[in-house]
Amino acid sequence: MTTTDTSARTGLRDETQLRALAAAGAAALHAELDAEGRVPASGEASTQEAIRWVAENFDLSEVAVACSMADAVLPALVAEQLPGVDVLFLETGYHFPETIGTRDAVAHMLEINVVDVLPELTVAEQDERIGKDLFATDPARCCSIRKMEPLKKSLEGYEVWFTGVRRDESWTRTNAPMVTFDETHKLVKVNPMVRWTLDDLVEWSQEHGVPVNPLMSEGYLSIGCAPCTRPTAPGEDPRAGRWAGNDKTECGIHL
Repeated sequence: MTTTDTSARTGLRDETQLRALAAAGAAALHAELDAEGRVPASGEASTQEAIRWVAENFDLSEVAVACSMADAVLPALVAEQLPGVDVLFLETGYHFPETIGTRDAVAHMLEINVVDVLPELTVAEQDERIGKDLFATDPARCCSIRKMEPLKKSLEGYEVWFTGVRRDESWTRTNAPMVTFDETHKLVKVNPMVRWTLDDLVEWSQEHGVPVNPLMSEGYLSIGCAPCTRPTAPGEDPRAGRWAGNDKTECGIHL
């Protein structure tokens, strides 16, 4: 099932309570960084254990899963323990047709609720008010308008969100923790797949028959908006194809 984003819920725990939960989760799952800010070499919980911790400490209505629809591994894993969970898809208006097709297949196949998170402006309205092809002239502002601001508003309705961040994706994610308090969005953030590799993801997808964006097989190892994404070359990190040609490596959501 696919729905559009709705207004924020009420009755959620406050920031102090969520900070305490994030700290408890990090301790329980052995996900805290050491004194030098490094990820511990051992002792981290499994992906399933991280998801179980969320299932035991949050109501279903308080949980969101972020998914770019490059694959459906994270939604599938979470839905095993939290069937009917909301899966947030940032519908920027610039996606590849293959990405939209993957979103539709995921919504049909898995026991989840895909929520299209929409910017306030359509692409046409943005072109008229700010200037055509903002992604080319000011990609940071374009990402802010079409991704970061809508996501921030949407996450106000939840207490915890899952992301598919992996440490092998780029140097900016090398020390990503499994559980943390998200200072930007003021809720608990869980990255249950931090230790996975791209090969792990592909293998799991094939074994369990979950949808994968067909662009993955064409060299698009990290898939964002069509104007700002290219295939990666052999030996490049998976996110090298994002915002190619400038020094931008993150939209800002995970920084």
